[in-house]
Amino acid sequence: MTYLEKVRASSADPQALEKLYQAAREQAQLAEFRAGLLASYEDSPENVLLAAWYFRLQQGAPEAESAPKRATNWKLAIPMSILTGLTLWLITTEDGPMFLDHLPYFVLFWSPIAALFSVVFLARTAKKNYTRAAALTAALLLSGLYVFLISPGLTEKFQTRYLDLMAIHLPLLAWITLGITVLGLKSSFEDRFAFLIKSIETMITAGLYLIFGMVLGGITFGMFAALNVDIPEAVMRLILIGGFGLLPTLSVATIFDPVRSPAGQDFTQGLSKFIATMMRILLPLLLVVLVVYVFLIPFNFMEPFNQRDVLIVYNALLFAIMGLLMGATPIRADELEPSMQRWLRNGILAVAILGTLISIYALAAIVYRTFDGGMTINRLAVIGWNTINIGILITLIVKQFKDGQERWVESLQKVFSLGTNFYVAWGVFLVVAIPLLFR
Repeated sequence: MTYLEKVRASSADPQALEKLYQAAREQAQLAEFRAGLLASYEDSPENVLLAAWYFRLQQGAPEAESAPKRATNWKLAIPMSILTGLTLWLITTEDGPMFLDHLPYFVLFWSPIAALFSVVFLARTAKKNYTRAAALTAALLLSGLYVFLISPGLTEKFQTRYLDLMAIHLPLLAWITLGITVLGLKSSFEDRFAFLIKSIETMITAGLYLIFGMVLGGITFGMFAALNVDIPEAVMRLILIGGFGLLPTLSVATIFDPVRSPAGQDFTQGLSKFIATMMRILLPLLLVVLVVYVFLIPFNFMEPFNQRDVLIVYNALLFAIMGLLMGATPIRADELEPSMQRWLRNGILAVAILGTLISIYALAAIVYRTFDGGMTINRLAVIGWNTINIGILITLIVKQFKDGQERWVESLQKVFSLGTNFYVAWGVFLVVAIPLLFR
């Protein structure tokens, strides 16, 4: 039983709730208790007992909790990583193969395969949620099968565009699968936001592993070339593709502890602390870039209306803004000094306001191009993503002014957590509905 379920069961019994709290303290699970309590209060704000605990946890001094004791399950992570690499290696050959003569199978289907083994690692290490993990794995594999089976029936014009889009959106479905495996269908905003932060950390970790692997691979190939030794093509693919396949599960195992809830992860040291600090350092730099960008827009106003490449840059910038805002948001307000909180909040607000202006400008350009040249698969996808991101940014700004300084961290986390629902819905829609709308 999760802490959310335990708190709900004790929501009318003060003694039971206090015992649950004390048990969480003894087991170093205060973060899980707190997340469950806040989610329960969110569902039943009229409950006086939950309201009292809510204000106790929100306004009281944070109680000491020992750092999470973590033993990474490398005995499972390494075999799952090797299996991922071997599977990806097996679906590649010297000349491809190319799916419908457009994209290699590897480019299109690596993410569902990698997510499959990562889900096994998460469920087996946590020793729970096996049924959920099996159902989600089946759904993810069915989504890949759906793309595989429906794509040949599309006309050549829409077929290539759909496959290009799926190369981006199947990884999104893989990420959704991992998220629901960890969170379930109902979770607190704290758990959802913590999962978002851990996702950013995992991607950065994968990038670091990739850089290290590229350096090691370059050295390896250089040494053999110096000896005039030709590496067989199959072995070279094993090193390149198989090596890439090691990264997803290894990155998840490095960053995420499946035994603990997302909110109960350690964000206070190591890479987590470094990434949070880096995001906050980048925030004022991004703010300067956005100010210059907004200043230059009037002098190049029609560029995104006429140039597709310029429009792509604008949309890439929007997603960078969203990622940076999430990464800069603290897990808890008390981790920063009050003066630093004010500066960080003001910086986030300024970036969100400028980002909203640029996003609306980019959306206007896309809508203009759509009226001028008709609706395409890419335009539909970009219009949807822009609309969702603009909605998130506007909601963020409104709630920050409404909730004020006192609850600014909680307000940000709730907005980003709510945004994940729209990300999931739009991602699934694009995978399933586009072949039905564009044939």
